[in-house]
Amino acid sequence: MNFFRAMLAMLLLASSVAMATPATDRSIDELLTVTEAKSLVDRMQGQIGGLMKGSVGQALKGRSPTAKEQKAIDHMLERTSALLKANLSWEKLEPMYVRLYKETFSEEEVKGMLAFYRTPSGQAVIHKMPLLMQKVMLETNTMIRSMSPEMQKIQQDFASEMGAAKQ
Repeated sequence: MNFFRAMLAMLLLASSVAMATPATDRSIDELLTVTEAKSLVDRMQGQIGGLMKGSVGQALKGRSPTAKEQKAIDHMLERTSALLKANLSWEKLEPMYVRLYKETFSEEEVKGMLAFYRTPSGQAVIHKMPLLMQKVMLETNTMIRSMSPEMQKIQQDFASEMGAAKQ
């Protein structure tokens, strides 16, 4: 008898999860507005530009580029920036965000997030998360750079092993 009660409870729980109301476009749009998703995307594009400039600086290994190199660098950065703006604009990304939120969250979950993000703590998360993520990226990049010699050794060993495997 207890087995049947347990099975019934599991079936009821599973059906309530399966029947969760999908999030609506309206509530998702509201959430994206409250969380300032558009400005986050805009800042992300700026950060990508900064990362690209940093990569160029690393490639130059501390030396100043010649005038011709600087012209080529500027041209590459301008073209890349234009490509990012054209393809990663909020207008292009917003439909994807709405679709993914709709696939991932129920209406109840979106309403819960809205309630949280409207609180002072939620607003603090919205405004401080980009800085936190930037700090995480900087520290992660430092960790990755420290692994670089070891990674190069692994790649060299792999190339040697692949060469030996062909023989």
